[in-house]
Amino acid sequence: MNVSHATVHPVEEFPMTVAGGGGGGDGDDGGGGNPPRLRMKDVQGMPGTPGGLALRVCQFLFAVAAVCVMATTSDFLSVTAFSYLVAAAGLQSCWSLSLAIIDIHALLVRRSLQNYRIVSLFTIGDGMTSTLTFAAACASAGITVLIDNDLGLCGQNHCIEFETATGMAFISWFTALPSFLLNFWSLASR
Repeated sequence: MNVSHATVHPVEEFPMTVAGGGGGGDGDDGGGGNPPRLRMKDVQGMPGTPGGLALRVCQFLFAVAAVCVMATTSDFLSVTAFSYLVAAAGLQSCWSLSLAIIDIHALLVRRSLQNYRIVSLFTIGDGMTSTLTFAAACASAGITVLIDNDLGLCGQNHCIEFETATGMAFISWFTALPSFLLNFWSLASR
């Protein structure tokens, strides 16, 4: 019997143990009138948990920061890697915002988002967006190093803005990675 889902298996009173605390020796209740142990299914960081919502909000904020900082420069469209960073961070921000709204709804109505299809969708989406964000941040970092260190043209370009946007994209990826790994772990452990 899975006692962590009371709507499936309602328990109005906990089962009484053998008098004297000797118990049946199965180790489930620890003697006395202790309730049975609950199995933990919702790890913080998974969809529908406050930790998952915090990760989604951080992903969204850092992706939006990367887009905004890069958009303040006038010449980011001339470099393909920077345009790719804006596109990937824009996609990451849209994905994270939509899942943050779903997490807020799940928390407000106290629903679990541990359905196989939902977790599969979240895992695939997180994997794709985090991979795109990481690739865009790496490409932008390479171009930024080329402009700054190799060519020495930082005085003519917006190196600080490029580096800041690249850093924000890396932080967005760093907060997207736990979401993907936790969803993948949840999917694989079924």
